[in-house]
Amino acid sequence: MRRMRIGAGATLVAGALAVTGLAFAPAALAVAPGTATITADCGSFGGGEATLTATQDGTAATLTLNSSAITAPIALGEDSISSTLTLVRASGGTVAFSGTENPAMAAGDPVQVGPLSGTVAPGDSLEAFGGSLQMTVFGITITCTATGPQSPGPFVFD
Repeated sequence: MRRMRIGAGATLVAGALAVTGLAFAPAALAVAPGTATITADCGSFGGGEATLTATQDGTAATLTLNSSAITAPIALGEDSISSTLTLVRASGGTVAFSGTENPAMAAGDPVQVGPLSGTVAPGDSLEAFGGSLQMTVFGITITCTATGPQSPGPFVFD
């Protein structure tokens, strides 16, 4: 009987601690929308539709770009593209997301860069239109620009 009371008491204490932990846990931060689509022009390197995916952890944010319309001009090794994606802040100025993350790609494969890291402020509203993506591959810089606003709208960070 005594063991049952100790077991029940321990269960109640564990439950109370779990509820307390939830009450004091920080709220999960989110960026909305999580994905957006742009149409990009990369000059003589092509262009077309691309998808941007954003994540946020506090003031740290990442963006990844995927495009089946923009393809690798030659075979590229993993983490061989130095990329900077610059987005326009609705309140003025720009925010840059940079990195050298990319999967290995064969010539003609869809381009993927990221996650590219940047710093955001609560309430930042960031748009690709008016910004650019610069990718440097073997010393050659490829610049892509959005031809119109991203859809469904700008990224808004908590």
